[in-house]
Amino acid sequence: MSRTSKPHEIVERALELSTADGCVVIADEESTANLRWAGNALTTNGVTRGRTLTVISTVDGAQGTASGVVSRSAVTAEDLEPLVRAAEAAARASEPAEDAQPLVAGGGAAPGFTEAPAQTSAAVFADFAPALGEAFARARAGGRELYGFANHEMTSTYLGTSTGLRLRHDQPNGTLELNAKSPDRARSAWAGRATRDFADVDPTALDEELARRLGWAERRIELPAGRYETLLPPTAVADLLIYQLWSSAARDATEGRTVFSRPGGGTRVGDVLSPLPLTLRSDPHEPGLESSPFVIAHASGDDASVFDNGLPIAATDWMRAGKLEHLVTTRHTAGLTGLPLAPGAGNLILDGGGGRSLDDMVAATERGLLLTCLWYIREVDPATLLLTGLTRDGVYLVEDGEVVGEVNNFRFNESPVDLLSRASEAGRTEKTLPREWGDWFTRAAMPALRIPDFHMSSVSQGV
Repeated sequence: MSRTSKPHEIVERALELSTADGCVVIADEESTANLRWAGNALTTNGVTRGRTLTVISTVDGAQGTASGVVSRSAVTAEDLEPLVRAAEAAARASEPAEDAQPLVAGGGAAPGFTEAPAQTSAAVFADFAPALGEAFARARAGGRELYGFANHEMTSTYLGTSTGLRLRHDQPNGTLELNAKSPDRARSAWAGRATRDFADVDPTALDEELARRLGWAERRIELPAGRYETLLPPTAVADLLIYQLWSSAARDATEGRTVFSRPGGGTRVGDVLSPLPLTLRSDPHEPGLESSPFVIAHASGDDASVFDNGLPIAATDWMRAGKLEHLVTTRHTAGLTGLPLAPGAGNLILDGGGGRSLDDMVAATERGLLLTCLWYIREVDPATLLLTGLTRDGVYLVEDGEVVGEVNNFRFNESPVDLLSRASEAGRTEKTLPREWGDWFTRAAMPALRIPDFHMSSVSQGV
């Protein structure tokens, strides 16, 4: 077996080598292509390839089933048996796993399991790169400088188990971040996009939007900390609600440790979280935001279990028409809490807004703030899901439906759950790139939200 061995062959060979009571093998074949630029000129580009193999061994005992997990990259033929033995040794040295469940049974190889992995290449930028060059020329003529990067990844995951499961999923993931600066670097504006293939990304349109924002920033207005009517764009809403999803494990809520815990015991499932008819959902088959339709778990935690590998993921409404419907559960935590099984998924969508664009919402604002994005988000209090963070790359003052200038940055203190309860308007849902969590979670579609009293707790000197 060599680096050129087919992933499905590696999975089968690892399963053959296993002497444990149960075994799960996950082979991730990864390829990336990227472009970087600064000062209206490309600086670097590259293509990389990689392979990671994860072996999960389970060992039955009188007290229960233990598990051992070992992952390694660039596995060769000589590495494979030691990797399997290391996972088995880890399982035999471990206490019984609390989340132990029977491994998911399978009925043979799924379509594509024996085919070569999908790969990306520089060809993904065939149309994007010339358009980026045109954006450079426009920016140069307009007296602004463009900085940023475009990255495209393709991960083919092959999952096999000793119970006969053979699954495969190809996940494309593209991101674009574009920053425009004035020549003196005193003004900055940011835009980002998530994409599957860069066919739907127009850098010239993004440059036009950034030019408009740099124009707004020519007038500078200082404002104090306080509570302001605030328009949160889709990227900021995504960052807040992704963190909310990450904090919605059913077990944590049942044990009284999160914002979704009911005082006196139990969870808040069934509670109304928003007066607006908003639905927060995940669906592996959402057009343009497709993600794995089965569980891929490289490690266990309160919101994931290695024993659930290969379990189908259904479309799930976390919140429906403003009411909390589900919390994230594994098979183990579903049994523990009595809540329905609801594995976490790889995308997040907020629907139910009125359909107005962000520009329309600006035009309907008497006085308020328009944000660009949030960053450096950190949790302050899990009991309320209070988060703190900073605004970045443009906070603008809106008066009588017009943007009248750029204001200073702020530190904010807000809970996404509380924001949902206070939101007075939601706009049109659109695909967006989270600025803060874009390295980990990119498949999101959100509306802009109008918050009547967003808490800007202090003035920040950040840019």
